[in-house]
Amino acid sequence: MKFDQPLIHGRFIKRYKRFLADILLDNGNVVTAHCTNSGSMKSCLEENAEVFISPSSNPNRKLPYTWEMIRINNGWVGINTSNPNRIAYDILKNHWIDELPTFKTLIREVKYDDSRFDIYGESENQRWFFEVKNVTLKEGRFAQFPDAVTTRGQKHLSTLIKAKAEGYHVAMIYIIQRTDVDIFAPAWSIDPAYAEELIKAFDAGVKLFAVQVNVTPESIEPLKLLPIDLIQK
Repeated sequence: MKFDQPLIHGRFIKRYKRFLADILLDNGNVVTAHCTNSGSMKSCLEENAEVFISPSSNPNRKLPYTWEMIRINNGWVGINTSNPNRIAYDILKNHWIDELPTFKTLIREVKYDDSRFDIYGESENQRWFFEVKNVTLKEGRFAQFPDAVTTRGQKHLSTLIKAKAEGYHVAMIYIIQRTDVDIFAPAWSIDPAYAEELIKAFDAGVKLFAVQVNVTPESIEPLKLLPIDLIQK
């Protein structure tokens, strides 16, 4: 995934009201950028850290900038939660995950039952639903999800289980937007109910993929699949 236009460099001042972040630009101006991430953003907030924001092409938007990434541990962490869906779509389109089939059809945001899955795909003889999650939480070597309790995430897992039982192929794709981790795990200490539902989903046949990506001010590109550890810590 390449950014549509050059990003703007600055320094992080503070995040507040969940969806707002004050940024000090290199020219000395302070702007308020939209923060798409509704979670706690634990382990990816550091005062005065370098950041990049993107300008909006919509002149009528209330906030003209979106916060894209922050520099933590000498690496960029992507915090825009709208990007993982684009990344996952490109990964599936380009057949980056060998275990998955080549898809002749890929559609974003498809309704199923009382949920809406991020991507629907069709191969020659298979129908797939994919749910995509943004991962930024770091605990030691582990990338973890979620960083706050998510009843919506639990619902997605239970609906994937239902779709699997009805003959669909189903998978979770966790997009890990940082490179200072090497294992993916559910965040047992934050949302044990989600972790338990994830194990239930895995046992029911839901495929799990943890894709680590390299975040730069120019693009976000897949690096490798990380191993997944579902055991409670």
